[in-house]
Amino acid sequence: MALDATPAQSRTKGRETAERVRKAALKLFAEAGYAAVSMREIASAVGVQPGALYNHFPTKQDILKDLMLSHMAALLAAWENAGFPSAMDPLERFVRFHIRYHLQRADEVFIAYMELRNLDPENFAAVEAQRNRYEAILTSILEEGSTAGRYAVDNPRVATRAIIAMLTGLPTWYREGGRLTGDEIETLYLTMVRKAVAPVDTQSQRETG
Repeated sequence: MALDATPAQSRTKGRETAERVRKAALKLFAEAGYAAVSMREIASAVGVQPGALYNHFPTKQDILKDLMLSHMAALLAAWENAGFPSAMDPLERFVRFHIRYHLQRADEVFIAYMELRNLDPENFAAVEAQRNRYEAILTSILEEGSTAGRYAVDNPRVATRAIIAMLTGLPTWYREGGRLTGDEIETLYLTMVRKAVAPVDTQSQRETG
């Protein structure tokens, strides 16, 4: 006679099922868009009955919120443990980190930015708070650099969003094995970012040098 699962085994199985739901939903949302995917389709991709999903995520909106918050939590944790040399220019550190992290997670990036419009107001606020935490990292770098005279930025918060938008667009077109390597892409984008925030006198020197 088969023994009933222990509470610990049930919790483990539950976590495994929830993770399978996340992975299936991530793939389906990235391929077809959040609005076009049903809970039934997610359940089919996981291999469970639709009713089983509700034990983990009461609504499709809960899945979307979970995916976005998980993405932001992982992003912030990765930044804290990035391991770049302490002597590296902070702006270079941020640009290289952002590119490396996001190029490996095209589906997560697509959903995190393109599906924001589909979040309920309360969920949007929760995700936006985490996005603001991440943006504040770059804003602080730009503010400190401007104070020190290394950068010329009229509005660090606007500059932050412009730079992040440019860097985050990379996964939409970059393909591994293409003409440019990841390192080359990093260097090219870093150069563009530096030119965008360079003091006027520095730009003039480059043009006349």
